[in-house]
Formats: sequence, C-alpha cells, structure tokens
Amino acid sequence: MQMWNRTTLKAVAMPGGLVLAGVVVLLYTGWLTLALPALSFLYYCALLGGMLLAWRFHSSRTFFALLVLFLAEQAVGLSGSDYASPGTPGWTALHAVAVLVPLNFILIALMHERGFTIASTAPVGLFLFVQCMIVAVLCRAAEAPTPLVSRAHPANPAISLPGYALLTFVAAGACLLVRSVMTRKPADSSLLWSLAAFFLALRTADTPRLSIVYFATTACILAVSIIENSYLLAYHDELTTLPSRRAFNDALLRLQEPYSIAVVDIDHFKRFNDTYGHETGDQVLRLVASNLARVTGGGQAYRCGGEEFSILFPGKTTADVVDHLEQLRMAIETSEFRMRSGDRRQVPRGPDRRNELTPRARTRKGHAIRQLAQDKAPTALSVTVSIGVATSTKGNSYPDRVQQAADKALYRAKANGRNRVETASAPRRSRTKAAGIA
Repeated sequence: MQMWNRTTLKAVAMPGGLVLAGVVVLLYTGWLTLALPALSFLYYCALLGGMLLAWRFHSSRTFFALLVLFLAEQAVGLSGSDYASPGTPGWTALHAVAVLVPLNFILIALMHERGFTIASTAPVGLFLFVQCMIVAVLCRAAEAPTPLVSRAHPANPAISLPGYALLTFVAAGACLLVRSVMTRKPADSSLLWSLAAFFLALRTADTPRLSIVYFATTACILAVSIIENSYLLAYHDELTTLPSRRAFNDALLRLQEPYSIAVVDIDHFKRFNDTYGHETGDQVLRLVASNLARVTGGGQAYRCGGEEFSILFPGKTTADVVDHLEQLRMAIETSEFRMRSGDRRQVPRGPDRRNELTPRARTRKGHAIRQLAQDKAPTALSVTVSIGVATSTKGNSYPDRVQQAADKALYRAKANGRNRVETASAPRRSRTKAAGIA
C-alpha cells in the first residue's frame, strides 16, 4: 500500500492545514480587519471552547496541547514587549517557549489517551509546572538592566529565532508529520498544523495583532480536531477505517438509478475466531477491508457490522460491476497473512508442572523443545469471501429492496459452496472451489 495516497494526504492536511491556509489568506489580503481586543476575545473563546470539548470527549492529549499553548502565550505576553533585544525578559521567554513547546508537542503526540484520571493527569501537570517555574526564573534573572545591550527594534517586524530553536521546530515537525502519516488521525495532524501556527505566532511577536491571530489559529486547529475526530468515529469504522453503517445509510439516501449494491461476507469467519482467537479475527477483517478499499469500477465499500461489508456502485448495473467483483474476490483469495500455528495458552500451566514429569518424560525433553519450536513456526492463512450483487430496476428502485435482493444472492453464493459471486438476476457458475478455513 502506498504511503502517500489520496486518503493519507487528506487525513494529514484536513482540517488543520485548511484552517491555517485560510487564516494566512485572510491576513495577507486584508480581509481580516478586527481590532486587537476582538481578536483577543476570539482567541480566549477558541481556547476555552477547545478545552471544554476536550474535557467532554475525554481527549486529554488535545487538552494538554491547549494548556501548553495557553502557558506559552502567557509567558510571552507577561514578560514584556521587547523580544528583539538579547537578555531582556521578553527575549528570554520567547526563546524558552520556542524550545519547550515543540518538545512538549512531541511528548503529547506519543502519549496514550487515558482520559482525565488523577493518575494520568497529575504527572503531566507537575511536568508543566516545573517548566513554568524554569521560564519564570530565567525571565526574573533577565530583569536586571543591561545598558550595554541595544534596545532598538529591528526594521523587520519578524522575530529571528536562534538556530537551536529552528532546529527544534524542524525536528518536531518531522516527527509529527511521520506520526500523522502513520496514524491518519485528526489529533495527530492537528498537532502538526498547530505547531506551524505557533511558529508564525512567535515570528510575529513584535506585531501583537498578527501574533494573537496565529495564537487563535493554533487554538482553533486543536478544537476543530476534536469535532473532526468525533465525525470519524461516527461515520468510519475504527478497526478497518472503512466508512461505517451510518455512512452507508446516508449514501443510500443519495442514490439515483441505476445503481448496484454488493453484499460481501467473510466465509467461516466464526471458525477463525473460535480457532485462533479474536486477534486473528481482527486481522482477517483488516485484510479484507484493505482489499475492499481498493475495489475498482467506481465502488465504495462500507463495513455494515461483524464480518459483513457492502459496496455501492452509483450509476452501474450488474453487468458493469460483476467482473470487478470477481477481481475483488480473487484478490482476497490470493491474499494471506502469517500467524503462529500453535496457541500455547491452550496448554495447561501450573507451578508444579515440571515436578509432575516422569523420568521417561524428562528423557524426551529434547523432543519436546523441538516440538515447541515447530509449534512456533508461522503458518500462512488465507481467507475467502462470498458476494451477492443486485441492481435497481424500474419495479425495484428502493434501496432496501435492492439490498434484500443482494442478500438473497449472497445466501445463494454460500449455499452453492462459498468463495463465489452470485447475482440477483441469475446464478453464476463457480470458478473456484470453496476453501475450508480459507
């Protein structure tokens, strides 16, 4: 599977990249004309709104990211306005948060979501408190007058960050980008784009209006990621990443004739779970879903529950899609994954098992070890699916009726030996024999 496909790019860029790009366009076209007090009000609204959403949806990582943003903004804002003169409190605070915030974002990205329990939040809160004390001490030490240092502001309003701060931002951005590509979750991509907005906020610290706009953008990106994540949980299956039944039902309402519905069911899926456990069953579901996501012919796959999937083909008839479904069936049949053939959990364990061995049994210890090594050898397993497909007609245009016809075709495919495609119009000859646990 290609790493940089359309789905991955969309997951990384949306919605944080779109929000940041929109704000930049508004700023440089002059369309954003709000005064500084209004922008500050919007910033605190986005910050508090994001924290409330994070608390309500038990998103501790986003909550801590917003808290880090608030502490950084307060450190920069309360330390003074002289950010360009070395040795001043403003300069010290700006350089301190330029290093600490990227590092904190990396740690937040690597955290596991554990909600808001005392055991999980107390260490993080203590860690942030120690950082605040360090920044406060550094700024306090920089309050002594330094007459030899020039206090004049540069002609260029952009603040120049030191090389080590830029290196920290680049390293953090690269780590967050890799994690966003790997997970394709809004919470991870929002950390990447909010870090970019925070960088722009520091670069424009000498222009309060621009800086507060970018601080507000950072808070908005983090808050919007919670809404986006809630949408994905509602309309996408978390295990297979395919659209869920709710998305399938919504898509049915938008269908126009002609269209086809294919129902896909994994053969002997219950036997997989009973024999190898639910972990292997989840692996089977992901294997089938990855093939369904690449179905050709203009189809869109959905997971409708358990081991059952559906594929919608808008504007297609059975004759248009049956060959694509046959290719899908063969692609799934030829896919395989490896697992351990033996499950040592089935072997009874006890504290005195070694003592219970007879002398004769101990002499066969070498044979037992070799047998155990053979049990650990990975076994290749394959999986097959049965598919039923139906097309809307003038007398059968309702989606629920078309789906019922596809279900009947699926039952006929299973009755005729599984691992085959059946249409609602006429039975098809089997091209392959069904595999047992395949």
